[in-house]
Amino acid sequence: MNGLETDELVEVYRPRPYRPAVAERQPKRVPVVHIVLFAATFATTTLAGAFNAGVNPFSDPSAIRAGFPFAVTLLSILLIHELGHYTLARVHNVNASLPYFLPGPPFLIGTFGAFIRLKSLPESRRALFDVGAAGPWAGLMVAIPAVLIGLHFSEVRPAGMSDGGLMLGDSMLFKFLSWVALGVSSDDVTIVLHPVALAGWIGLFVTLLNLLPIGQLDGGHITYAMFGRHHRWIARAALIVIGVMAYTSWPGWFVWVILPLMIGIDHPPTLEDYVPIRGWRRLGGWLTVAIFILLFTPAPFSESKPAAQFEGDKTPVLYRAPQETSPFLEGGLRGIPL
Repeated sequence: MNGLETDELVEVYRPRPYRPAVAERQPKRVPVVHIVLFAATFATTTLAGAFNAGVNPFSDPSAIRAGFPFAVTLLSILLIHELGHYTLARVHNVNASLPYFLPGPPFLIGTFGAFIRLKSLPESRRALFDVGAAGPWAGLMVAIPAVLIGLHFSEVRPAGMSDGGLMLGDSMLFKFLSWVALGVSSDDVTIVLHPVALAGWIGLFVTLLNLLPIGQLDGGHITYAMFGRHHRWIARAALIVIGVMAYTSWPGWFVWVILPLMIGIDHPPTLEDYVPIRGWRRLGGWLTVAIFILLFTPAPFSESKPAAQFEGDKTPVLYRAPQETSPFLEGGLRGIPL
């Protein structure tokens, strides 16, 4: 038998015990790019916070600390938002990167936001919903307390008193938070926002933009998970509405018409596309739609001219923050002027 004895054949063909394959452990690498981008974004947002607080850290380096409240609050909101996505991606075995932070001009808010890369698509609409909705809800858990705390330290002036500049629009949620924190309506007074409140406002606005039901934005993921292939018609309707608002309310909406056209309006299908989401996920989807409506403001930014209080106006100043806190944004008259 080809030179092999019977005992040798038995030895050759004896079944071996099953040993599961173990993947080779890859050496952990320090995420240098992520750390560098985060550090750069922290620097630019701190500078932005200092400039908006009315100090120049280039002429007085010690004044840079005035930018910390704004920078720490804003980056916390963005970080928790992205970690919400990342955590649920890991739960559903979706290959996702760590968050990338994008530094921006320090003369604005100092950042273009943050994102994670999904290197593989969630296999089901259930997983897609979890990954897509986790970010906005996680970010709101930080943004809402930030607004409430920041409003507590903000200044309230009589309606009509404004130094002019850029006005921040009021969403229904921000009006409600103003009433909870200050006991007043932002339509009836002028609010000088503390840096923490400003960062919270920006966090709410970023959440609104992410919830637009277009392409692979968070809102696109959620809409596709809820409505499947009908997402394409919802996305096109949303794009038309945004285009109309760009003409009538705020020209900045044009960016959110052009950007989806460049990166794609439609959402790719999942592997288990035929299985809809049910139960608490569908309820969570409609709650997310409600949050989008509460966050929505047609004109998030507008210009305001300086205006003094009319003689005889008896509206009291309900709260004045200490000067050293350097509040730098104002609100009221259906907006929050900068």
